[in-house]
Amino acid sequence: MSSTPGFVAAVWGLMAACMLAAPAGQAQYPGQVAKDTQKSPELRAVAVLEWTGEAGKPKSCRIVPVSVLSDGHLEDGGEYLARPQPLALSGEVEYQLENNGRTIGLFDIENAGQEQGSWVGYGKWKALPGPAQPKFTPPAKVDVEDEDDDKPVLHRKHHADDAGGSGSGTASNAPAPDSDRPVLKKKADDPSSTSPGGQNSAQSGSAAPADDSDRPKLKKQKNQPDVVGDVESLPATFDPDRPRLKRGKSEDSGPNIAPSLMGLPQDMHQVVAVSDAKNRPDHPWTFSWADPADEGKMKAQLENIARDALGLKTPSPAAPAKKRPAAAKSGSTKKSLKALDTPPPPPLADEQFRVFELAYGSGATMVLTAHTDAPKEQMKFVTIIAQPDLYGNVLVLLKSVTDGSHLDETPRMRLVDAVDAMADNRGELLFELRGDTSRQFALYRVLRGQAEKLFVSSSGDWGTATN
Repeated sequence: MSSTPGFVAAVWGLMAACMLAAPAGQAQYPGQVAKDTQKSPELRAVAVLEWTGEAGKPKSCRIVPVSVLSDGHLEDGGEYLARPQPLALSGEVEYQLENNGRTIGLFDIENAGQEQGSWVGYGKWKALPGPAQPKFTPPAKVDVEDEDDDKPVLHRKHHADDAGGSGSGTASNAPAPDSDRPVLKKKADDPSSTSPGGQNSAQSGSAAPADDSDRPKLKKQKNQPDVVGDVESLPATFDPDRPRLKRGKSEDSGPNIAPSLMGLPQDMHQVVAVSDAKNRPDHPWTFSWADPADEGKMKAQLENIARDALGLKTPSPAAPAKKRPAAAKSGSTKKSLKALDTPPPPPLADEQFRVFELAYGSGATMVLTAHTDAPKEQMKFVTIIAQPDLYGNVLVLLKSVTDGSHLDETPRMRLVDAVDAMADNRGELLFELRGDTSRQFALYRVLRGQAEKLFVSSSGDWGTATN
């Protein structure tokens, strides 16, 4: 117990030393860094442009927000910073339309609205700007040639028989003006503009001529105030702290675009749209096979897996007919009969097969979607995400099977495209999860032999889908 006062004194001494040293080390403490409220978060929005008609010149179109990357986290694009429309559909947002990672056009948001409970944007599809025009290069200054020089020239030389000459057959030191040569702003009725020798006043050493009243002036007009800058006041609802995705038109400029695409028509097309505060280069997702024949082998294996999932069994070969004695001795006849007896595999309706390289050097990621050819209530749908294994076989990472009577419970997975939603040079697979009366969009990341759902947007009621 006798050591207790000494321990307490030592503790108090240590605390006093720390308090005295605190001001010097406070700037190095990482937990008290003031937040820069002026710095906006890095934003990247992903949406889906849907249209009918011709690409680039659609009959009707709309853009559906999917996600917004904010400070490394994915937020719902249809709800993020909604005031009342979400940030992804603000009037100043411009989207780049991408097909397999390559930019194919631009889309400017001009107004937004709610369609059956979900926010969508309306605007204009614009073509990519053309190549920059070459800068104008002024022609090189041409020096005055010597009269005895026989090189070709672009203007008339002075000759002895021209007007204004000495008449002796030799040219004077200063050539007389050419009457056929155009002049710049010379008044014909101004006698003071030229000297008696045909030279202008500047050449003869006289004073400069008076100002020409007919010559255009560059000075500003009278009673016009000096213009330093043209500043337009912002609307009262403008929020200076609200982050922006991309600079463009203000919300109050431009004509409003009326909603033109409603529901889910059968001839509707889809393309990925990306808006980023930074300019990023294109990242194509195309995979190049070392042996082109491998793609056909992988596709055939995936088709067999899809048929099994849909219950499309290949019919058994028909029973061979009794062979005739003469035909039994012919090998070619046996082969032809065998080919005729093997029925073709059942077809896959609306089959789509895509192969992606979702990261540099990551290998092939294959996606196959298809359904059966039947009425909607009896139709079955399948979506498969797979990769080749080390032995050249198909390794299934995800398989989704549903039918027309259970779409609201298990929606159909429709592939839109690959997109870099996380801004990390790695592609995610963007699917539309279409139910019977509602739908969502989901991002799947393929990594280390697995396909995991990375993000799913909020659902919306879009009416009964047509197939």
